[in-house]
Amino acid sequence: MRGPVVYVLDLADRLISKACPFAAAGIMVGSIYWTAVTYGAVTVMQVVGHKEGLDVMERADPLFLLIGLPTIPVMLILGKMIRWEDYVLRLWRKYSNKLQILNSIFPGIGCPVPRIPAEASPLADHVSATRILCGALVFPTIATIVGKLMFSSVNSNLQRTILGGIAFVAIKGAFKVYFKQQQYLRQAHRKILNFPEQEEA
Repeated sequence: MRGPVVYVLDLADRLISKACPFAAAGIMVGSIYWTAVTYGAVTVMQVVGHKEGLDVMERADPLFLLIGLPTIPVMLILGKMIRWEDYVLRLWRKYSNKLQILNSIFPGIGCPVPRIPAEASPLADHVSATRILCGALVFPTIATIVGKLMFSSVNSNLQRTILGGIAFVAIKGAFKVYFKQQQYLRQAHRKILNFPEQEEA
């Protein structure tokens, strides 16, 4: 026969066992949320300027900050997932033979390919998720650095960072499109040779 103390302890043990997964999930969600808030605040200060960023956040509504700041890393990640280079590449492959200026800049670009190689699905790339995450989170820092290097004459920190981000995305995208096109042409012109049979002695 169980006494009241054992009954209370058993009930408490069962309640704790059932509550622990929910508590762990809540702690994880809370940690991710506050990390996103902190990252958003640091990004605002980096993009706008330290003093100006603090002034903006001090004047802003606290509820707006609690909702707006965590959306910054989310929007950066979602923006990184847009594969605009693939659309440019498709247009390039479709119209490159009609644009003579491309042929003069990149010889052999508009030449017909003997076969169309199979392209790997972007979801099959196991590195892509980590690359998207890291690239998205480091993007404001790169945009700030590129803006300071290329647009030092612009006085506004925000405008300089936006211009730096646009320049970085455009330059990186152009190199990526060119590199992917060269890989595509290399695969299209690849030939499979017969294996030479060795004569038996």
